[in-house]
Amino acid sequence: MSPTRPIVVAGAGSIGCFVGGMLADAGRKVALLARPRVIADIERNGLRLTSFEGLDRRVPADRLLLSEDNSVFADASIILVTVKSADTASIADAIAQHAPRDAVIVSLQNGVGNAAVLRQRLKDWTVLGGMVPFNVLASGDGHFHRATSGVIALERDQAGTADRLSVPDLVVRATDNMAGVQWGKLLLNLNNALNALSGLPLREQLSQRAWRRLLADQMTEALAAMKAEGVSSVSSTPVPAGLTPHLLRLPDALFRALAGSTIKIDAHARSSMWEDLQRGRRTEIDYLQGVILEIAERRGLKVPLTRRIVALIRAAETAGKGSPGLMPDQIRG
Repeated sequence: MSPTRPIVVAGAGSIGCFVGGMLADAGRKVALLARPRVIADIERNGLRLTSFEGLDRRVPADRLLLSEDNSVFADASIILVTVKSADTASIADAIAQHAPRDAVIVSLQNGVGNAAVLRQRLKDWTVLGGMVPFNVLASGDGHFHRATSGVIALERDQAGTADRLSVPDLVVRATDNMAGVQWGKLLLNLNNALNALSGLPLREQLSQRAWRRLLADQMTEALAAMKAEGVSSVSSTPVPAGLTPHLLRLPDALFRALAGSTIKIDAHARSSMWEDLQRGRRTEIDYLQGVILEIAERRGLKVPLTRRIVALIRAAETAGKGSPGLMPDQIRG
């Protein structure tokens, strides 16, 4: 990674601004490809990066190259793709048009299929899959708050890209089983939709057994689909994926005793899907629950809860009124 060539964040929203800002704070040359609204906020206020663990960093706007033009890829050394899954193909085409062939492309997106889409369209580039375990909230005025914990996982390559991207307070670790890590994250991300439908902060939602049982039942459907598909997951928590539904179904007091120390969530954190509904944006439901639905339909499996949750999210998208604030029994129907 040349110190004179920038790391470009492609689609700098909440995750992209936080990751790019932390890299810039550590002295890396960083460019953010972002919407005009995000650029205007950063130009006025700089970046403020905080976390529930006490992190508080400020990155002046002049430490960043801010652009809404795809030509920003022209001298990139590494491109961190953080766009929504539905935009992966279009950002890949923009990269193909502008980026040098020796740029390393890194997918830091939800879901399990984005790196494959990038590889299909960027055959002459090195493309690495990645997984961001934490949640970032956009508070406005250039302020981005990391509300959950975790270490970024990145597919191992000979160039040691994971080590090259790892900086203080933003650890990146290489893995030899990126697919397993991504499937493990997908299982946990099944809660994104429940959180969006509830409107509750994540910590409050997960403290209630009725909500945890909904997540556990979704996971059970997903694990059956994954087994039929012949895929396995690497758990993002100390609890193996197959045991997680059983842990989630425990009574509140026992759940807190066994899992309380492993769940590190800001009191105000909500899922990115909740934020999408609040802002009237299309969610990533097709790339989370939708993946399980597709497998189930192809394998002849019944996944009624997954199907119901997809329908409720799509109805909320159509209504355009933010989170519908449903209760668990309403979700079960």
